[in-house]
Amino acid sequence: MVDDSQLASYAKAYAENGYVLVKGVLDKAEAKAYREESHALIERLNRDYDPTWESARQLGMGQNTELKHCHDAQFYSAAFARLIVDPRFTDVAAAVMGTPNVQLHHTKLFVKPPEKGSPFPMHQDYPFFPHANDSMGAAIFHFDDAPLEKGCVRVVPGSHRQGPLQHAPEGSWHLPFSEWPLEKAVPCEAEAGDVLFFTYLTVHGSGINASSEARTTLLVQYRDPADPPTTDLHTGSLGQGMILRGIDPTSRAAATG
Repeated sequence: MVDDSQLASYAKAYAENGYVLVKGVLDKAEAKAYREESHALIERLNRDYDPTWESARQLGMGQNTELKHCHDAQFYSAAFARLIVDPRFTDVAAAVMGTPNVQLHHTKLFVKPPEKGSPFPMHQDYPFFPHANDSMGAAIFHFDDAPLEKGCVRVVPGSHRQGPLQHAPEGSWHLPFSEWPLEKAVPCEAEAGDVLFFTYLTVHGSGINASSEARTTLLVQYRDPADPPTTDLHTGSLGQGMILRGIDPTSRAAATG
């Protein structure tokens, strides 16, 4: 378990920079097991759908890139259901938000295939699911190493302090390429077992996986249950509203008739 002083340091970095990379949340054996579980799930689903953003095609410079993913991974494998309530994750999520309560918004499993894994242009997550108090954050679990050549996440430190930015809606919400070039952002290279936490106002993106190995991650979007959404966007995710730590003080989840 992480002690209070370490949690406080994570919260300080998150508040100042808009992100914090927490090393070794999972040990190498656990990360390897989750990587195998992830690839088995993707193979089992056997879906042809490629979720690569149309706006990301411009970053590929004509290269034909691919992405494999699935939403709501915890509904396909109990391993992911256990992971999203693991205190090694939820204690950090609570600390960076400054609340004892952590609520699930959604999960996505991503596999960037070797040599052609799709990039993501620079963006904030805010346009996809705005909330009244901006508590929404993301945690990216790395199940294998994510160096620069694998298309690791890149961030702009402190960008969350600018508030919501104007995004272009074409090809999925993204920031202007000329103003927010991917190559100028700070790479968050990670090792298997590391978890990257960032706010939904933090500008981020990722490059192409040009390596000979896949890049495998699980994205968990979390929020303070007392922070209501301001629109009905992105409400179709299974399990949205599940309490991962603490309670829901609003009791909204119980109002199901």
